[in-house]
Amino acid sequence: MATTDTYNLTVIIPTFNEEENIAAIIGAVNEVFRQSSIRGEVLVVDDASKDRTIPIVQEIADRCDNVRLVVRRDDHGLSQSVVEGFRSARSDILQVIDADFSHPPDLIPRFYEAIRGGADIVIGSRYMKGGDIEAWPLKRRIISLGATAFGRILFPEVTDPVSGFFAVRREVVDGAPLAPRGYKILMEVLGKGRWDSFVEIPFVFKDREEGESKLQAGTMIDYLRQCGGIAWFAVAHRTGSVWNEWTKVVRFGLVGLSGILVNMGLLYALTEVAGLYYLVSAAIAIELSIVNNFVWNDVWTFKSARNLRFGRRIQRILSFQAVSMGGLIINMGVLYILADIAGVYYLAANLAGIFVAFAWNYMVNRRYTWTEAY
Repeated sequence: MATTDTYNLTVIIPTFNEEENIAAIIGAVNEVFRQSSIRGEVLVVDDASKDRTIPIVQEIADRCDNVRLVVRRDDHGLSQSVVEGFRSARSDILQVIDADFSHPPDLIPRFYEAIRGGADIVIGSRYMKGGDIEAWPLKRRIISLGATAFGRILFPEVTDPVSGFFAVRREVVDGAPLAPRGYKILMEVLGKGRWDSFVEIPFVFKDREEGESKLQAGTMIDYLRQCGGIAWFAVAHRTGSVWNEWTKVVRFGLVGLSGILVNMGLLYALTEVAGLYYLVSAAIAIELSIVNNFVWNDVWTFKSARNLRFGRRIQRILSFQAVSMGGLIINMGVLYILADIAGVYYLAANLAGIFVAFAWNYMVNRRYTWTEAY
């Protein structure tokens, strides 16, 4: 039996009914190996395809010693196939790539060299500078952006935590309690794997050249369940980047709740006790609740440096003020669109607006207002 030092790199290709693409993608990967002098293997992990994918790969494997096929008969799913590939690979560097040329094989050497250079995980990003998506309908773009934004609450430093194009060291996933489901296996690796460093490489995602997309209506439900599982794992084990980030998210939320109490209390006191016009009271209450939130987030959520110069603190509170106003506009916009246009019950629409505004406030403040905290 071959050991993990048989090859320098294993390219894992999960498949289901890919007869139009599979021969071409195997050929393209092997050509990259040849041109880059990489001693690599191609591992096709198939979910019992009903078309000719399996016989095509078997025929290629009979001719090419570095091509192998694993056929999975039960528990089908892209993520499950990738995890099976992790177990079956004969190298210590593992690369995941789609069969449909959505991910450019020409970039494989860059992933490989980044891992050899010290990174634990290398991620192909559609959303960093230089990355893009071609030929996607608006609905699919919106779903992808939503999933990415949600994932960045857990992994805010990663611009594309739901990418399917990535490479890892074997030790990152060996023994990790991965619970794969759906399509977002990278989220599982980031949430439960053992890693310290990552690198992102921009790439242009191209929609399928042949065949049909397997994106189904239940994909988002699986994704939300997966995010919940990763969050629970982090809380239960109280360790890792997700735990650190989740702690900040919870603190940010608690500070937001304290701001609501400050807002409501001041609104009542200034209107009913001080006798101010309620709109004037509301303006004062909103501003002081923003100040309250800033102070608590500065000293507790993000634990800002105490020796930060005065001018930078002024810049920071102005940034927080602007982001908070943006969150208010987003909340009202979501409320109006869902309630007045889509006909959603106004309380449910407002709750959705609060969640969207919360995500906006946290992510933007984390990235710009408290950028020195990281």
